Amino acid sequence: MVSAPQTTETPRNRVASGLDRFFSITQRGSTIPREVRGGLVSFVTMAYIVILNPLILGGFNADQAAKDVTGGWLENAQVAAATGLVAGLMTIAMGLIANLPFGIAAGLGINSFLAVSVVHQVTWAEAMGLVVINGVVIVVLALTGIRTMIFTAVPAQLKAAITVGIGLFIAFIGLVDSGFVRTTNNASPPLQLGEDGSVGALPTIVFLIGLVIIGTLMARKVKGALLIGIVATTIIAIILQAVFQVPTSVDSKTGWNLNAPGLPSALFAFPDLSLVGHADLVGAFGRIGPLAASMLVFTLVFTNFFDAMGTMTGLAKAAGVAKPDGTFPRLRAALVVEGAGAIAGGGASVSSNTVFIDSAAGIGEGARTGMASVVTGLLFLASMFLTPLTQVVPLEVAAAGLVVVGALMVAQVADISWTDFGSALPAFLTIVVMPLTYSIANGIGAGFISWVLIKALSGRGREVSWLLYVVAAGFLLYFARGPLEAVLGVG
Repeated sequence: MVSAPQTTETPRNRVASGLDRFFSITQRGSTIPREVRGGLVSFVTMAYIVILNPLILGGFNADQAAKDVTGGWLENAQVAAATGLVAGLMTIAMGLIANLPFGIAAGLGINSFLAVSVVHQVTWAEAMGLVVINGVVIVVLALTGIRTMIFTAVPAQLKAAITVGIGLFIAFIGLVDSGFVRTTNNASPPLQLGEDGSVGALPTIVFLIGLVIIGTLMARKVKGALLIGIVATTIIAIILQAVFQVPTSVDSKTGWNLNAPGLPSALFAFPDLSLVGHADLVGAFGRIGPLAASMLVFTLVFTNFFDAMGTMTGLAKAAGVAKPDGTFPRLRAALVVEGAGAIAGGGASVSSNTVFIDSAAGIGEGARTGMASVVTGLLFLASMFLTPLTQVVPLEVAAAGLVVVGALMVAQVADISWTDFGSALPAFLTIVVMPLTYSIANGIGAGFISWVLIKALSGRGREVSWLLYVVAAGFLLYFARGPLEAVLGVG
């Protein structure tokens, strides 16, 4: 009788080997600890959405909240719980299905659009129904391959410019969130350094401390530089806050932007998921008419579609998984999951969920696979119960991480041929329009339109894919939607 072969592999090693094979961790030059760290850093830099999304969409009372056309409003706690739920589930789906280190959460552009513009015409349930329809359209475009075709039709030069533009954009977000760059409330100049040209607010000083700590650790090639820097700066912030007691106020010139650092008074809170399933898919079409509702869906689709495309292009390049043509493994799966995020976000009344550029921080920490996304997603799910802990890290500390990651992404500028002005100008417009208009989609649109026009008018129109002509025409309609709506009597 031949005895069964003996193995010295421990259960722990078998689990590690299984994770390695499933996520292709070694194949992509990563390790399990690095993926865990990357996932944790992505969550830390994205966790503010659990606090900010409820402030944009909801409120603590009816007087403070954004009211819809009937006076209805969303409760802060309910939006917070559903925000964590959808972000967790969709980020895990991105990790398991697409095997990419891309975090998904409620997109800031669309949630602001809903709160400022859409709910003045429809109810919150009807607005979220439009978000669901937007997601269905995007998923259909992804499943049919149209979204992939558009993605692959974008020239390599523009894809590099998109990455650089996103790098500047997230760095600009970090500088603004930290108070290092502030508005002057004047037409010219529109921005200034700190308050009246002076950087003296404690939260901004904490940001600068974090920037120096993280930058130094990165320069010294310390493993876990971003995570170590964020934790260390948060501890410093907690100590300084305990001494100086700086208030929290978005409108304050010296206070914390969103949440003051401090030890939480409690660790656990039960989530209220009452908003899940409250979207109304048809109500908006009856309330404001099919044409007006369709224009709103068009705006949502364009913003969602190209914001996500640009973000995924930049993240894939930063993660080193992008091919020379800018595509990456499981592209179609990633596009479908991202579209499903819009459906899930609308269905849970937390706005469209999309790929978050902030997850570049986790990639900067070394994340290369979907395992990091699973870690981030699990932490988002935990955030539903541990809401007080999500408020420990102040936005100013996370902002320092964003600036560092932005600096890393701008390195892609070397891939742009600046000697060919027919490519250089569209690339330049793509790069500068993103941060200056606070929109990835606007930057992509400016780049696409200028690329098509310059190539066509310089006798090189055949170099441009027909799909790019179609998309550029679509962007022209998107940018001119205001006058079009006025002519059509919409809005």
